[in-house]
Amino acid sequence: MASNTTTYGTGVGLDVAGLRKRTAGEVPAHTPLLPEEDEKKYLKSKPNGVDIESIESIIAPIVFTLLAFFTRMYKIGQSNIVTWDEAHFGKFGSHYLKREFYFDVHPPLGKMLVGLSGYLAGYNGSFEFKSGEEYPPELNYTFMRIFNAAFGALCIPLAYYTAKELKFSRRAVWLVTLMVLCENSYATISRFILLDAMLLFFTFTTVLCFARFHNLQKKSFSFEWWVWLILSGISCGCVCSVKWVGLFVTAVIGLYTVEDLWNKFGDLKIPVHVYAAHWIARIFGLIVIPTLVYMASFKAHFIILENSGPGDAQMSSLFQANLKGTELGNSPLEIAIGSRATLKNMGYGGGLLHSHAQTYPDGSGQQQITCYHHKDSNNDWFFYPARDQPDYDPESDELRFVGHGDTIRLIHTQTGRNLHSHVIAAPVTKADNEVSCYGNLTVGDFKDHWTIEIVDDTSSRDYSKLRTLTSSFRLRHTALGCYLRAGNVNLPQWGFKQIETTCIKKNNPRDKFTHWNVESHWNEKLPKADVKSFKSPFLKDFLHLNVAMMTSNNALVPDPDKQDDLASQWWQWPILHVGLRMCSWDEKVVKYFLLGNPFVYWASTASLGLFGMVVLFYLIRWQRGYNDLTQDDINHIHYAGLYPLIGWFFHYFPFVAMARVTYVHHYYPALYFAILVFGFVFNHICERLPRQVSNGVYVATYVVVIGLFALFSPISFGMTGPSSQYSHLKWFVR
Repeated sequence: MASNTTTYGTGVGLDVAGLRKRTAGEVPAHTPLLPEEDEKKYLKSKPNGVDIESIESIIAPIVFTLLAFFTRMYKIGQSNIVTWDEAHFGKFGSHYLKREFYFDVHPPLGKMLVGLSGYLAGYNGSFEFKSGEEYPPELNYTFMRIFNAAFGALCIPLAYYTAKELKFSRRAVWLVTLMVLCENSYATISRFILLDAMLLFFTFTTVLCFARFHNLQKKSFSFEWWVWLILSGISCGCVCSVKWVGLFVTAVIGLYTVEDLWNKFGDLKIPVHVYAAHWIARIFGLIVIPTLVYMASFKAHFIILENSGPGDAQMSSLFQANLKGTELGNSPLEIAIGSRATLKNMGYGGGLLHSHAQTYPDGSGQQQITCYHHKDSNNDWFFYPARDQPDYDPESDELRFVGHGDTIRLIHTQTGRNLHSHVIAAPVTKADNEVSCYGNLTVGDFKDHWTIEIVDDTSSRDYSKLRTLTSSFRLRHTALGCYLRAGNVNLPQWGFKQIETTCIKKNNPRDKFTHWNVESHWNEKLPKADVKSFKSPFLKDFLHLNVAMMTSNNALVPDPDKQDDLASQWWQWPILHVGLRMCSWDEKVVKYFLLGNPFVYWASTASLGLFGMVVLFYLIRWQRGYNDLTQDDINHIHYAGLYPLIGWFFHYFPFVAMARVTYVHHYYPALYFAILVFGFVFNHICERLPRQVSNGVYVATYVVVIGLFALFSPISFGMTGPSSQYSHLKWFVR
């Protein structure tokens, strides 16, 4: 039965009688789950008119924050060597300071912040950040680490306020905050020049914004409501701009929004125009704003990295041509027979047409053809005439330009073999024909012939000449009619994980992966032309880079031929089955080990199942006719318990399905949601106990959390001397 209660909040306004109107014998008196009223009464019983609750809301977060900065920064500069992934992210920060374009699988915001820390530290970007190498005296690595650690420290007050917004009792708020504060893995990973502290920080801000925005549902369209909606969007954009893992917490917000709008749709008291306004507000706040924030990080990335660098080959040729220091902008414009060139695939994430001496293990057994993102001489090809045309004479001054409809051969400069295709299935994409390198200048056949089909040119409508950078063209196999294509499929290890290049039978002119352009061009007989006036549009570059990131990320799969001692499996993380050694174990090195607080891990993991048992318990009693819960109690279970559980699920189970290599730090965002679930379950159980008993349980739990953090603190603050003196920290011998 629908309730007469009017509500504009999330959740259908049903009272208990509307849910179930029957009894099962004697129904026990209702005991509320929410602790606010009893706790406020307890806190209001204050001596001399002192408001303990108000004092606690000021003093507690300050104390927790001070402790957070201590645990994240104590002895932070003790190790003067490049530790673990500082070798990657410190180097990326250096590229920002030198303004050199680079490529990485992660979005740029976190790495730009690393660059900012280096700029503020007075660093000039010259250090190479080789793993295990000592930092030079002129590089203030301690400041850069402190900058990064500040993000980790600020997670603690964020956890405090989030627990408050989830309407936990004061004691449960303290417990959740303590668990984040005393989580050894959080304290350890926040101390180095990495992205994880920033990822955690923006994950925490997103959850806080979600909780606060939910509590303002009865104040829809108020100023405060708009502020927290916009902050939610900004936070979602920032967390996704650090790592794509941020999409998981964004998905939690999206699920909440879908449910919220669905519930409002069922509330007939909400006018249509108000309901439409809710849709518009959420589209603006939770789709438009995050998208703009994410795109803005890439715009800044492109603006800052104005010089040619090691990541050029991942981008389109036109983009590269506009970088300072590149050679692409000063090549001959028109292609002629005898020209040496590199061919760039124009699909998103496309690489350079490439070959090497290695052959296919199956199929034809001929020389491999791939697409490759790194620039080397194996990417170079000569334009030569077809076998039924006059031979090319390098001594002649005659110029024979290449254009639309011309048939040519492409000869690999390093091996002298012809680009070739035949009716043999490609190694991975079996529906396509294999492409190989075969023969030489004199040995070969008509299957070495390719016909040029120009599809676009940004500089001219005249397709009679193929132009460097500006012409987009397809290569049709003259004999078979298939088209040269390089999609985002990676070859196995025998192909060095490079991109499979095939000859696709289907003729689809819109397929960008069949489009190519000439990137680099050398021909001493032709004058050089400046093509920097042709700009590459931002949106195209943005999409191109994101697809390239996705392709490279998908290629990070475990190598069966190599043993990665640092990698771990998804099932090991929740039970704290494995840690991660961050540096050398030499006696002279300050040693760090990524391992969590045992109580935090085991208790939070156990609470995931315990929460399900609590829900099942109330469902059974509800089915039997017991009215244990008010609608507020149900909402509290829903939003303070179920949504953190969903957050844990969203952050954890994708790694179960992922084929890529995984490490223990991939679990850290999920761990936070597990901690929130534990806070809810612990709060729920203790509220059912006598006050003195529950106080004792809380105090004991505080002591255990703090005590275990102190016991394992050497792995976070740094272990000096021989590792044998810390053997007592190894509880289980395998």
